[in-house]
Amino acid sequence: MFTLAEVASLSDIQPTYRILKPWWDVFMDYLAVVMLMVAIFAGTMQLTKDQVVCLPVLQSTVNSKVQPDTAGKADFTTVETTTGQEEASIGTVSFESTPNAIPDILLSRATSSQYHPTESDQELKKEQKDSSGRKTNLDFQQYVFINQMCYHLALPWYSKYFPYLVLIHTIILIVSSNFWFKYPKTCSKIEHFVSILGKCFESPWTTKALSETACEDSENKQRLTGAQSLPKYVSTSSDEGSPSASTPMITKSGFKFSADKPMIEIPSVTILDKKDGEQAKALFEKVRKFRAHVEDSDLIYKLYVGQTVIKTVKFIFILCYTANFVNTISFEHICNPKVEHLIGYTQFECTHNMAYMLKKLLISYISLICVYGFICLYTLFWLFRIPLKEYSFEKVREESSFSDIPDVKNDFAFLLHMVDQYDQLYSKRFGVFLSEVSENKLRGISLNHEWTYEKLRQHVSRNAQDKQELHLFMLSGVPDAVFDLTDLDVLKLELIPEAKITAKISQMTNLQELHLYHCPAKVEQTAFSFLRDHLRCLHVKFTDVAEIPAWVYLLKTLRELYLIGNLNSENNKMIGLESLRELRHLKILHVKSNLTKIPPNITDVAPHLTKLVIHNDGTKLVVLNSLKKMTNVAELELQNCELERIPHAIFSLSNLQELDLKSNSIRTIEEIISFQHLKRLTCLKLWHNKIVSIPSSITHIKNLESLYLSNNKLETLPAAVFSLQKLRCLDVSYNSIAVIPVEIGLLQNLQHFHITGNKVDILPKQLFKCVKLRTLSLGQNCITSIPDKVSQLLQLTYLELKGNCLDRLPATLGQCQLLRKSGLIVEDHLFDTLPSEVKEVLNQDTGIPFANGI
Repeated sequence: MFTLAEVASLSDIQPTYRILKPWWDVFMDYLAVVMLMVAIFAGTMQLTKDQVVCLPVLQSTVNSKVQPDTAGKADFTTVETTTGQEEASIGTVSFESTPNAIPDILLSRATSSQYHPTESDQELKKEQKDSSGRKTNLDFQQYVFINQMCYHLALPWYSKYFPYLVLIHTIILIVSSNFWFKYPKTCSKIEHFVSILGKCFESPWTTKALSETACEDSENKQRLTGAQSLPKYVSTSSDEGSPSASTPMITKSGFKFSADKPMIEIPSVTILDKKDGEQAKALFEKVRKFRAHVEDSDLIYKLYVGQTVIKTVKFIFILCYTANFVNTISFEHICNPKVEHLIGYTQFECTHNMAYMLKKLLISYISLICVYGFICLYTLFWLFRIPLKEYSFEKVREESSFSDIPDVKNDFAFLLHMVDQYDQLYSKRFGVFLSEVSENKLRGISLNHEWTYEKLRQHVSRNAQDKQELHLFMLSGVPDAVFDLTDLDVLKLELIPEAKITAKISQMTNLQELHLYHCPAKVEQTAFSFLRDHLRCLHVKFTDVAEIPAWVYLLKTLRELYLIGNLNSENNKMIGLESLRELRHLKILHVKSNLTKIPPNITDVAPHLTKLVIHNDGTKLVVLNSLKKMTNVAELELQNCELERIPHAIFSLSNLQELDLKSNSIRTIEEIISFQHLKRLTCLKLWHNKIVSIPSSITHIKNLESLYLSNNKLETLPAAVFSLQKLRCLDVSYNSIAVIPVEIGLLQNLQHFHITGNKVDILPKQLFKCVKLRTLSLGQNCITSIPDKVSQLLQLTYLELKGNCLDRLPATLGQCQLLRKSGLIVEDHLFDTLPSEVKEVLNQDTGIPFANGI
């Protein structure tokens, strides 16, 4: 036996799930409870009151209707009956009976299976006669037997099992209504959704965001009424060089520029403390992950549709078979038990005392089922009337400032549709956490709380150029207090994906250098105007070309531009920096990428470009013809470009003063004779290549002052090198040179000589005729002694001797007036061989006693 509460618990769900139950589900739950009550009431009545009373039909009136006034008076008794397990065919002949009274003592005795009639009972049976005085010849136990037999044979099965059928059907309907809350693959998603939705609804950030939206709407109305009095910096019109110009970023990159308009600050309506801010940021992350997880499938939608279809089919099935049994429930029944050999009668007339009550309950149940079914049909109509696997926040976008709230689909959309049937305010508040604008505002508030002016001032340092520099790394945005550092010279922003430069940057009058490392910063109109007029140097580091801000190519006063990143990806095989033509004052262009050829459109800046640097990270640079048009370039660096020879296009650069071909694969430099046409060439850097010899034609480069040939495969130095009378710096370190030619004494202007990492064993005396030498690097050779004539190098400030085969140092080192211990690179034990007075001279700049080791 079970209670109503136990059955009703099948339909219980967590109270928080009520937001996912529309009115029809709630109404159907109440109908199911009423049907449960009907089933339990009918079952209770059946177990306690249900009984059948039967009387035999006399033999003379078999197969004919016996009238009440002619019916014989028969002995009978009544017995409570219960549902049995036997099944038999049902007789349907109509018959009316004349009931007789049964003594109470017989009723009590009939309930016992051990009962045996006494003599008094026999006397009583003989005295019981029908109305005409006819005896039935049936004892009490035979009446009990016939009543039980006819209960199973004469009554329609529906009358006997009606309460149980109603209970089973109702339980099935309840399970069908709430199965999507219990099914493991859906209940976890629903629980997560309800949890997040409740937190979003109650979050202080939601209230703040919607309150600010209301303030902004009011402010917008004021702007419309007072548009004529707006200051110039709020104007949305674009002046000369404004970012609204139709200048492309990089060919085929597909960029469009749109400068953010300055926003009038709205005072906060509510105060968001740090704890609330952290909780809101965690909610944004949860919503993002939940959306990615739920939008991939439509299982919840399909399951809800499926259970609704099941309930509709169940309703039709119940209605169809139940309606046929309404007329079969009757008070009178004819029973033909076929037990004449036991009782002596073949036909009995029976009465069912619960027939009237069951019929009324059945009609009530059919009425409830009809209402339930019509609601199911309405639910199906709602499910297929609109596409529930798509949800649009268009109305929310129109009513708020969060115009970027995305539309959602699949199960996420269906859950929001269900929530709207409960209260649309839930979806509106939930939409706040789908907006990137809202998330950025939250990050901005938290960022400004953490990075105050005092904290930023502590991070300001001075760089190698003695400029005040601030480096911000991996923040959620740019703190507002940064723009209050008015004396800042250099600003570095690294890995700040949501960086936004506001109009307050116009306060930073000293700012001339900006670094954007993986930071596609957005600028407001006024901020762009300031940068266009004041910024002189810009560094942009990126992974994909899309990270380069479009406004970069519109900075007309920019002098130096450094681009570091992939400009030759599979999607951008023909990159042309044609938009650089707007940079009319650009002097230095530094590109560190993986180009296969110099973009031909780089000639747009050729007339005013004085320095071009290309670091190609090992990608072979094939086409260099566009260099011919860059006649004003004074400095050219082509590093790590896998060049095998000196490009002929370089010989057309008549104004070239410095050429750097570091880290290539150059083996021969026979083309060096063509450098004689470059009258202004003073510096030639061919270091880190595979050069094996220097041609004698190098003597034609009359104005050469610096020659770098380190890290090659040279074995000798030709005399032609020493005919370059203007040579001031010669670097042949890390080769295989064994002898320093005596002609080196001809280089009277030589100031820096580097021959570290070779095989030199003897220093020619002519070397010390280069009296202007300031730097002399002789380390890692095989030198066994240093001549005393080293004292002739009066301007020597740096002497490297470490890594040789020396056993002592000449005492004449003390006569090198500018040489100090910090500039003498030698082993400790060799330094100890110097006289004490020489040590004192070398230690003069330190101001401390001699200490071993340099």
